[in-house]
Amino acid sequence: MLRIALAQVNATVGDLDGNAGLIVEWTRRAAARGARVAVFPEMMLTGYPVEDLALRASFVEASIRTLHAVAARLGAEGLGGIAVVTGYLDRRADLAPRTGLPDAAALLHGRRVVITSAKHHLPNYGVFDEFRYFVPGNTLPVFRVPASDGESVEVAIAICEDLWQDGGPVAACRRSGAGLLVVPNASPYERGKDDVRLDLCVRRAREAGAALAYANMIGGQDELVFDGDSILVAADGALLARGPQFEEALVVADLDLPAAAPDQAPSEQPVDAEDGTTITIKRVTLPASQPPAVQLPAVQLPAVQLPAVQLPAGPGELEGPLWPRLSDPAEVYGALVTGVRDYVRKNGFRSVIVALSGGIDSALTATIAADAIGPSSVHVVLMPSRYSSGHSVSDAEDLVRRQGLHAVMIPIKSMVDAFSEELAPAGFPETGLPAENLQARVRGVVLMGLSNAAGHLVLTTGNKSELATGYSTLYGDSAGGFGPIKDVPKTLVWELSRWRNAEAARLGATPPIPENSIAKPPSAELAPGQMDTDSLPPYEVLDAILDDYVEKDMGTAELIAAGHDPALVERVVRLVDTAEYKRRQYPPGPKISQKNFGRDRRLPITNRWREPRPS
Repeated sequence: MLRIALAQVNATVGDLDGNAGLIVEWTRRAAARGARVAVFPEMMLTGYPVEDLALRASFVEASIRTLHAVAARLGAEGLGGIAVVTGYLDRRADLAPRTGLPDAAALLHGRRVVITSAKHHLPNYGVFDEFRYFVPGNTLPVFRVPASDGESVEVAIAICEDLWQDGGPVAACRRSGAGLLVVPNASPYERGKDDVRLDLCVRRAREAGAALAYANMIGGQDELVFDGDSILVAADGALLARGPQFEEALVVADLDLPAAAPDQAPSEQPVDAEDGTTITIKRVTLPASQPPAVQLPAVQLPAVQLPAVQLPAGPGELEGPLWPRLSDPAEVYGALVTGVRDYVRKNGFRSVIVALSGGIDSALTATIAADAIGPSSVHVVLMPSRYSSGHSVSDAEDLVRRQGLHAVMIPIKSMVDAFSEELAPAGFPETGLPAENLQARVRGVVLMGLSNAAGHLVLTTGNKSELATGYSTLYGDSAGGFGPIKDVPKTLVWELSRWRNAEAARLGATPPIPENSIAKPPSAELAPGQMDTDSLPPYEVLDAILDDYVEKDMGTAELIAAGHDPALVERVVRLVDTAEYKRRQYPPGPKISQKNFGRDRRLPITNRWREPRPS
């Protein structure tokens, strides 16, 4: 019987000392639970993705140096008897600097780095650019470790993408005879991916003929959000344990693994990896040492603040083996909260500021921020103009009362009038699009000024439907440092808002968002009686077209064949294509979809290609 611990923890890119401390702390927790093997996420020591930090020799050297320091520190603190598998950034000595960089995993034991390996399959799609930085590995480490019953078992190591592609380490694992395959991961969240992951782990465990332990990172890193959801399955694919979503946790389980063969195979054994490559199985034997009995200290670790979501009380406090699954809206909301919380915290901000209009987008943005960092750290500004309706101010004030946010009202009519007066000699019109955009830009100036004065991070409130069609003012409502709902279509904005209110009511709390903000027709209120539908199709119609055009990359002919109105297709496609320059200047925000405006979708700004007009 082998007790294993999967540590799904929140690493910070570039914080090697802090990440090293997490490895030691969570190994101590694993030891306190009697684990003999502890598995940490991919690139745990450096954080993920490191992007062009990988091109700096100083960073690579620091990663390698810190890895050895962690191994020594584990031994010095009485944790050297635990077999620790963790990710880091390595360098191949036989290749030129900046070109020989493996996305690596290391086995730490007995104060030293016992063996290392590198990711074999390098993803180069979606948000991944790994061909730019890394070289593929061609080894499968297999370590023999004593189990609690005195028998020894063999454990193989692969890394993240090695599961997602056929052949390679999974095929080599079957040839190795290892009873367990451990897989460090930094697998970003997107809607529906949890089911895909589980199916993948089940399939690969059966292919490898081994139990499979999938340890995934949690936390936000710029646009990416990692959701944990670590998985442990038996060799026949039966689910044994599964970690929580968006929570740090230690997933501990006992595995009944086959005993290692008495006659160990050669220390190095090349095998056909079934993907046109050869993988060399490299075997090591760990000495028979009992894991230390370590008392679990009372350490406060950061946790996601999701008061309306049923999640474990604290990091690793809830016993597994199976944490409850979140519903789809709870999952998406958890991703948004995690992304905002970590962007604020990891970049050193203590507070945020939001333009609160009384509409649904700013209401949801402020609510996400309050759940992420606490209402006492959220500042909102009400900036009524000459066209603002009475309910805009009253709905915004209602939300402030419900959530206990810091609020200030700064009417902008006189500022807009002053600009208009000074611009009039240059031919600036009193009405029309230039005048409408001026109001938005004045609001942006106010927000950025207050941000500079108090150090707040400005959160923008634009949703994905608006960004797709260019329905936002450059240097106005696009001005800010982070866009919490930039990957959330308008129809999903409403769904999440209703869900958040329903969760609060279910738990006996005050719904945070005024019902009128959800129910009233959306309007930018930049002109008399203005409604979003004056410029855009109804959002339920628009979002369906955008999903097919942006997410699925359908052309006009395919869109029409899918049942969309030809004239509307032509109009929406034109709006999306001509707004690329605006999106490129929009701040980052949490990715929740399969294709966000950012790392996923990279189109040229200067681009004369236009989809053929519908016939």
